[in-house]
Amino acid sequence: MESTVFVVDDDGMVRTALLRLLASANLNARGFASADAFLREPLPAQPCCLLLDMKMPGSDGFEVVRRLEQRGDAIPVIFISGYGTIPTTVLAMKAGAHEFLTKPIEDERLLGAVRDALAIADRQLGMRTEHAASTSRLETLTPREREVLELAIGGLLNKQIATELGISEITVKVHKRRVMDKMQTKTLADLVRAAERLQIHSARQR
Repeated sequence: MESTVFVVDDDGMVRTALLRLLASANLNARGFASADAFLREPLPAQPCCLLLDMKMPGSDGFEVVRRLEQRGDAIPVIFISGYGTIPTTVLAMKAGAHEFLTKPIEDERLLGAVRDALAIADRQLGMRTEHAASTSRLETLTPREREVLELAIGGLLNKQIATELGISEITVKVHKRRVMDKMQTKTLADLVRAAERLQIHSARQR
């Protein structure tokens, strides 16, 4: 999948140099002169990472990370700074930075950090996509099928589920098969794992 590296630095020369370096490595990159300009842009539905200058007029690096998290757009961030003190590095890591690089930055180190960040972003995007798909599948269940699901993942047998719901065992089997089909799971273990990812708890344990 195509990916994008966002470069946010108010220093035009530094920003241009970074964009050229990324282009030379066949990486798609977009530059912004301010954090506020970057934050006005919606993120594409593809793996992304952010090369972010920590100290800029307006919103600083920490504020950018906070606002991205608030709107659900957290992506791997590589902080870049001309002042690489230990306290600053610690603060950056606590803020969730993937990497902290001090100017001037070695080309290979920067490109390595970017590739690592994009690999993480790709995995995160895959997880979010799968979670969204699982949530959509869950919403197709009828109220009765949801009851069967919550009892089945607790380890109850068909006979026990039938007693719990006051229905026949054959009806339970029909509902369970529909649940498995709609959730696109082949085994009970698969269904349990899907439910765990969606934070669905069993209605009753065996």
